Amino acid sequence: MRAIGLMSGTSLDGVDVALLDTDGEAVSGFGPTGYRAYSDDERALLRAALKEGAQLTDRRQRTSLLARAEALVTRAHAEAVEMFLEQNGLSRADIGVVGFHGQTVLHRPALGLTVQIGDGAALRQRLGIPVVYDLRQADVAAGGQGAPLVPVFHRALAAQAALPRPLAVVNIGGVANVTLIGAGEALLAFDTGPGNALVDDWMGERTGERMDAGGGAAARGRADEALLAWLLVHPFFAKPPPKSLDRNAFAFSIVGNVATEDGAATLTAFTARSIARAADFVREPPVLWIVCGGGAKNPELLRLLAHVTGAEIRTGEDVGWSSDFLEAQAFAYLAVRSLKGLPLTYPSTTGVTEPTTGGVLVD
Repeated sequence: MRAIGLMSGTSLDGVDVALLDTDGEAVSGFGPTGYRAYSDDERALLRAALKEGAQLTDRRQRTSLLARAEALVTRAHAEAVEMFLEQNGLSRADIGVVGFHGQTVLHRPALGLTVQIGDGAALRQRLGIPVVYDLRQADVAAGGQGAPLVPVFHRALAAQAALPRPLAVVNIGGVANVTLIGAGEALLAFDTGPGNALVDDWMGERTGERMDAGGGAAARGRADEALLAWLLVHPFFAKPPPKSLDRNAFAFSIVGNVATEDGAATLTAFTARSIARAADFVREPPVLWIVCGGGAKNPELLRLLAHVTGAEIRTGEDVGWSSDFLEAQAFAYLAVRSLKGLPLTYPSTTGVTEPTTGGVLVD
């Protein structure tokens, strides 16, 4: 089946679009990719929605602000697909299903709550293509963490690429998560801690820039070792998986009133060291770490990760994958799995009691 996957991550930069050919098990082909950026005004509305979403106690509740944000998310994703089809000479009839993640505004699985805004029915009506959305809720309802969802896709990719084991695939978005693939294709996956969110927010506050481009500020700064040691004592990092993390669990203000470069260095080192702690939960540490997501474009973060793991670090591009669009591809893959009733999550990836499918189909 030819599927489109859509992803709008916690970095709030825009909508990623990717085409994938798959039967829900093997990946038979990668298609083109696309991107629809959010404007500054749209990003401001989504940031406000993240703050508002943190107050929700009912996942179906929509305040006036959240309703406006949900309409924006739906419209932006529809526009992203329409532009993508036009740019690549594809018709709607060419696409079997759209996997629509939506925008996470709250993720607290311990309370049974995960909220991704985005109206799947409205998207289906506008596009005229079947849509699978709300992909995390079934797992949370069954007692799982609802995240990460991508590990089953990581395993499918690694199976094709003859990569060495043990292997770690790290996705560094706003939050970082890892898939550890061992002998016999055993999976262990969990959120490792902050990804780009803290340093992005720090740079936005200090410079007005959306990120530390290329890790330049972090490379010029000096990390606060005492603060890092204190941060890594946080119980989240010692907690055995499965575990997942809300984007707002840590705030950039933890570094205090320091020079911009020193704050960036501390927050970037915090991300690298918390990712490296993932190896604490396996008998054999990974011999290869493959980094995907926005973090793959940060040479300073990659340098720090290599230093603290002592292992080979490669980016998704280095092994023929797309770091930028891997999550969008994953949601295309997961949509097809959902259509076929195949598991999206497992006890070793989210802590759900048994392999669980998920997603809501609007046919």
